[in-house]
Amino acid sequence: MQFDPENEVVKRCAQGMELEGVGEKQQAAALLREAWAMARTDLEKFTAAHYVARNQATIEDKLHWDTTALNHALRIKGDATRSVLPSLYLNVGKGYEDLGDRERARLNYTRAMEHFDSLPDDEYGTLVRNGVVSGLKRVER
Repeated sequence: MQFDPENEVVKRCAQGMELEGVGEKQQAAALLREAWAMARTDLEKFTAAHYVARNQATIEDKLHWDTTALNHALRIKGDATRSVLPSLYLNVGKGYEDLGDRERARLNYTRAMEHFDSLPDDEYGTLVRNGVVSGLKRVER
């Protein structure tokens, strides 16, 4: 998936990630909320929500933003977000698992598996695949 580096929402998300990387979590969260407020298209909303989710204090809030990111990604036509769907479903599945909702967790992990063919054959793809398989094992016990 490629992002337009000139897009203002993408710029704020990148700046937020940089701030997060140096421990400036409050400033990062503020920039990411700003990116969300600016987002107009489903691609921008998916991008901003995905990064906003990372800075949430509660499982419920993280799950809300992960679900928001997934829903906007699913609205995007074509292949623009196809390769991130497994990861998004993994995040949502983990949120439900952490809340003790094994059935919804299982459903989202299974949906992630349905999109494994879109994952690259690299470290990222392996990480996501392993996360999904591990999640399924945990909720099926």
